[in-house]
Amino acid sequence: MPVYRSALLRFADDGRALYDEDGLLAVGPDARGRQRVLAAGAWQALAPQFAGEPVVHLPGRILAPGFVDMHIHFPQTDVIGSPADGLLPWLENYTFPHESRFADPGYSQQVAEFFVAELLRNGVTTALAFSTSHPASADALFAEAQRQQMRLITGKVLQDRHSPDGVRDDTEQSLIDTEALIQRWHGVDRLGYAITPRFAPTSTPEQLRGAGELAARYPDVWIQSHVAENLHEIRWARELFPASRSYLGVYDDFGLMRERAVYAHCIHFDDDDRALMRDTGATAAVSPTSNLFLGSGFFDYAGADRVGFGYGLASDVGGGTSFSPFHTMLAAYYVGREGQTKQGLSLSPQQLWWQHTAGAARALGLAGVVGNLQPGCEADFVVLNPAATPLLARKSSQARNLEELLFALIVLGDDRVVEQTVISQAKYGSRA
Repeated sequence: MPVYRSALLRFADDGRALYDEDGLLAVGPDARGRQRVLAAGAWQALAPQFAGEPVVHLPGRILAPGFVDMHIHFPQTDVIGSPADGLLPWLENYTFPHESRFADPGYSQQVAEFFVAELLRNGVTTALAFSTSHPASADALFAEAQRQQMRLITGKVLQDRHSPDGVRDDTEQSLIDTEALIQRWHGVDRLGYAITPRFAPTSTPEQLRGAGELAARYPDVWIQSHVAENLHEIRWARELFPASRSYLGVYDDFGLMRERAVYAHCIHFDDDDRALMRDTGATAAVSPTSNLFLGSGFFDYAGADRVGFGYGLASDVGGGTSFSPFHTMLAAYYVGREGQTKQGLSLSPQQLWWQHTAGAARALGLAGVVGNLQPGCEADFVVLNPAATPLLARKSSQARNLEELLFALIVLGDDRVVEQTVISQAKYGSRA
């Protein structure tokens, strides 16, 4: 039974950060052999329960929940940092040509290995990811995540129109392939399947209807897509689906709005859209680095909180510009300050960290499973070094409270802060 002694960060159910400068984290296997948190809290209070157990002492470090990335594109690993005028030209000139290469299982495997390693190197232990329209891409990513014992959700993209040769799929075959992948992978070890229309304009009504039927047949799988990211995209969706109330309403019309449905971006919403998210239990993957990079707009945090629907943070690589949760949290801070100055909104460091851990887990329907270090959670965590760089060491040593410490990490941190990523006692990182 490993017992760790270090500073310890975790979250209460209401999102408050709980922090022990001298903390204890005890983990051990459950009946299925999965490592779970047995105890977490102050060392002085808990240590007597674990007398005689070996202790891993990590002075000067912080144990924190592994990060949860709610929206990322595995096949866009090599598209990151590609210049474009906006979303639609970026898809046409970079994304679609590159994704066509994933018809090759060998290429899919090679990228999957790099992708999962990069997530772990950055402290991401749970991800909801897009594959491509090729079943081989989903098979490769599932297989690599299983090998690394990672909790990962993905799905073959559905796109049977308005897409070039090489990524466009066949309506009937795409649905057959999706169901076969669900049956092969969903619920195996720590893996989950997501029914994945790319976005409404690249699917025919027949494909969306079939996706909704699969969602009804398999109610515990996830659904993921994009919505209301870009004004040109919104106009296009309205032209293609004139009977729907809004772009988001398209998904509702085809049975794709429910719990475990995650929609990336959700920028250009009205209150009816926000109420639809709330009433169906669908959630938003907020992707600030991507939105800033592509000039798409700002997620309306104040509107989401006023109406009351769930959300969490996401890197959105490759439109997003970094795998690092620290970069994503900092971009979310910019969005909160610059996009909504009329409301005077300023996201606190605790709120930002919550959105990328326990809050994101809740938005995925995985509250109490991942994204936290409370008893019963799966024992995925990171070992953070707040002195990883000279400037960060100088700043963090002057922190007078937890808010200042977390904010220093968010503003000045990157992958160098993540000294280890621990999943099921497997360790990744410089001190592994």
